Amino acid sequence: MERTVPRILYVCTPSHTRKVFRPEDYTRLQTHFDVHANSSERNYTSEQLANEIAGYDALLTGWGAPRITQDAMARADRLRLIAHSAGSVRGMLNDVADSIMARDIAVFSANRAIAYNVSEATVGYMIMASRRWFDHMSTIRSGGWSKSEVPSNGQYLRGSTVGIVSASTVARELIELLRPFGVEIILYDPLLSEYDAGVLGVELVQVLEDLFARADFLTVHAPSIPETDRMVGARELAHLRDGAVFVNTSRGSVVDHEALYHVARSGRIQVVLDVTTPEPLPPDHPLRSLTNVFITPHVSGAGYYGYFKIGELTTAAIENYFAGKPFEGRVDMSRWAMLA
Repeated sequence: MERTVPRILYVCTPSHTRKVFRPEDYTRLQTHFDVHANSSERNYTSEQLANEIAGYDALLTGWGAPRITQDAMARADRLRLIAHSAGSVRGMLNDVADSIMARDIAVFSANRAIAYNVSEATVGYMIMASRRWFDHMSTIRSGGWSKSEVPSNGQYLRGSTVGIVSASTVARELIELLRPFGVEIILYDPLLSEYDAGVLGVELVQVLEDLFARADFLTVHAPSIPETDRMVGARELAHLRDGAVFVNTSRGSVVDHEALYHVARSGRIQVVLDVTTPEPLPPDHPLRSLTNVFITPHVSGAGYYGYFKIGELTTAAIENYFAGKPFEGRVDMSRWAMLA
């Protein structure tokens, strides 16, 4: 009997393909599967997806992909795999998560690839903020030079205590990147066991305020779920020691921005935010005016290395799934409520 080649509905735009797939990975995908690719730079709508999904074994999505509706699921008569060549699948699948679990449809996310970039950026933010590079450069640009105008000595990354909120995929990559710096890593995650913390080589801290009090660097990697909404507030931030660096590259909703402003305006901490709520912050938001607060436009996930890893991992996941093998990046749908 002739073997049927799995059919893939690929809704990503050509520009997305160029961003995350090396030519050799995309060629592999087209060689081994019957790929119907979006040839337009227009993103699919939910209605268009529902109209076309019948007869496909896999759906390949990415940034700009539409929400999958119950109508689409009802028409997806052969769907066995959803492969997301980007990070979070929550917004895309929120309406159909129960149907996906009931039908045992496999879901892949390339969030680990993005974690490579975010973790690297987090280390960069820590070093930049603690060493006050922008302040030194600004002093020189305005005609100054004296090292006394901006502190030129302090607790930098090497030998410091780094506090991490949540043992997410990004946090786990960050832990590996931090090892050569000889840091003490302490972590808060109420869902992590002492055993798993030991495997990661970190100290598990049971009280969030204790994490803030002990850290020279505090970095947030928690998902945006109801339980984490503004979990970092005035009480936690007040425990930060003078000279500490606070970094958030996860989701803006995790931090109470008003409380952060009141602590930051004292000038006793340095703050780096790659994410905010809302995004972007309004032009007149007070956090924008503080010289010890550095805000970047949600770019920590960018970078050739991680982006091309997206395509590499996505291609491998599809190949392995249809070969009946386990694949890296499979989303544990049983933990749906805890996903970012």
